[in-house]
Amino acid sequence: MFILKRQDVDIKMMQHPSKDQPIPILTYQGQTFRLLSVFNASQEEDARALWRDLTDNRGKACMLLEEPERFSIWGKIRLDQPDLEDSTGGGSAAVAANESHIKACLLLVQVLYMDVEDLLGPKQARQFETELSTVFTQWKFPQTGTPQAVKHLLTVDPLAMTPLPSWAEHHLYRLLEATHRMGKNYFGNTSFAPRSLEALEDLPKAERQDFLTWLRNSPTGKVWL
Repeated sequence: MFILKRQDVDIKMMQHPSKDQPIPILTYQGQTFRLLSVFNASQEEDARALWRDLTDNRGKACMLLEEPERFSIWGKIRLDQPDLEDSTGGGSAAVAANESHIKACLLLVQVLYMDVEDLLGPKQARQFETELSTVFTQWKFPQTGTPQAVKHLLTVDPLAMTPLPSWAEHHLYRLLEATHRMGKNYFGNTSFAPRSLEALEDLPKAERQDFLTWLRNSPTGKVWL
């Protein structure tokens, strides 16, 4: 939709109408927007890629806010809607992730975690868990607030996991980016990626092909391929 600077907009906190939590609301020329995703200053390319995907491919009314230390994406909403739905009629402002994509991402992460444990030892595996918990906290992943919850996501077969975590697409982007970086740090190269991708064979063929197509087109998924 458009790119704005901080001085162009007004941001205030308001109480969510149906949840016990305050949320930031951005106002620009009488239009209201809800925060969808935040990127640090070094992630400008990722921020612009996600913004273009939401606006060009998904028809969302979104804006990219450029600030000195970060970039943020905001989705247009109607404050008179009971759950702050977006004004495009597409439901919640954040783009909900496809369940099969969540399963696939968890498979990638689990195989990487198992490789760290098998090849580098339990101490490094515990460090992997700690780093992943930090990512979940930083990007506010739902259903990841305890060490037990993180362990559950790393050890329970995603194909049998019920319920799956209710993540948005931007969570998957962050997860893929962070875990690929972690894998490269642990192993010193990207040789782990092809092995992790082999885990996708556990998915039904149609779901696997759909995920790989999504992965190729996602802002951060290309590092895995």
